[in-house]
Amino acid sequence: MALVQLIMPKMGESITEATILSWLKKPGDKIEQDESVLEVATDKVDTEVPSMHAGILKEILAKEGEVVKVGSPIAIITSDSEVGNSGYSTPASKSGGDAKANPAPTKAPAVLASNGSGVSHASVDFKKAGRFYSPLVKNIAKEEKILIAELETIPGSGQEGRVTKKDILHYVEHRKPGAASPARGIAIPLVPASISAGDEIIQMDRMRKIIAERMLDSRRISPHVTSFVEADMTNIVFWRNKVKSDFQKRESEGLTYTPLFVEAVMLAIKDYPMINIQVDGDRIIKKKEINIGMAVALPSGNLIVPVIRNADQFNLTGLTKAVNDLVRRARDNKLKPDDVAGGTFTISNVGTFGNVMGTPIILQPQVAILAFGAIQKKPAVVETPYGDAIAVRHKMFLSHSYDHRVVDGALGGSFVRRVADYLEKFDVDRTI
Repeated sequence: MALVQLIMPKMGESITEATILSWLKKPGDKIEQDESVLEVATDKVDTEVPSMHAGILKEILAKEGEVVKVGSPIAIITSDSEVGNSGYSTPASKSGGDAKANPAPTKAPAVLASNGSGVSHASVDFKKAGRFYSPLVKNIAKEEKILIAELETIPGSGQEGRVTKKDILHYVEHRKPGAASPARGIAIPLVPASISAGDEIIQMDRMRKIIAERMLDSRRISPHVTSFVEADMTNIVFWRNKVKSDFQKRESEGLTYTPLFVEAVMLAIKDYPMINIQVDGDRIIKKKEINIGMAVALPSGNLIVPVIRNADQFNLTGLTKAVNDLVRRARDNKLKPDDVAGGTFTISNVGTFGNVMGTPIILQPQVAILAFGAIQKKPAVVETPYGDAIAVRHKMFLSHSYDHRVVDGALGGSFVRRVADYLEKFDVDRTI
């Protein structure tokens, strides 16, 4: 018998910590190898953590709701297998040799979200916070007596608008008693909502809080401008109707419009690479990879954006399979953190909900997002060898929101026009 630690695993390139949502096992329960033991949440997705060892769950070291760094111990398991340096040795029996040669196992310390000062933020209630904060930022806020409402006003320069140690220390350095946030100007008090008899109060879940935080931060960071173009989708509509049945039989996959949208966007990005950028202070980062995120509505009503990495390396069949796989796993809550990381441009199909157009909000640190509206039959003027004529065509609006700090109207408007051109000029004789 041996005692081994269950470690918070690394769940993605950019993931350094995770919040424990719930334990699926309790002390004394038997655990099989690779069996899920707990659910954790990162700032991207929720996922289950399996055990690397079979045995009995001896002790839980990190409580539900606690933020734990990757690599930290979260539980102790009594395992039948021999372990190396990552585990604990069992004490010698009374009939055995010297007890000092095999000392009793030392309990792994519970992981405290602390900045090293010995002050834990476990007693501080951050449940009312509108966005995610690291344990270090929480500790600094507690030590400096920064209330949640004040903490919410601090702009973040970290990944996806997160408040970093540098951000909060800079705020503390320039903070004056009773003064508004220097980075946000005059503080405007929130107007409390009115509640009447019969109203239902619904508490936001964790994902909705994150979405709210990111949308608000994006509007604060980027001056949004939206350009609109109407595309003639008739060729694509007829082509899809012609090939989708055979494609379904051959590939066991449905053929939606989304992979066609992804392909058109990818081709337009190649023509206008300065739309595939990010902003870092006064620097512009021109991304080499074309990683296209797709906004997916979940059964809960929330939204998540899985990413097709290196979209330009797929043919249309490959894009179709990649899109379908990500959508399925998103709706089954089986996405991994890396599946929603690294996007350089995002699309949203608002036509799914019957909307003809929209003004989407940019997903930071990207600089643009493109929404595709519903495809509708409309009378339109078409040119024929015998002159102009009125015909029924399938039309769709494209709505392109972009960051006006670095994307001017010429680039933003030309890009969405180019996407529409690729859709309109689709080859109806194309095979898939």
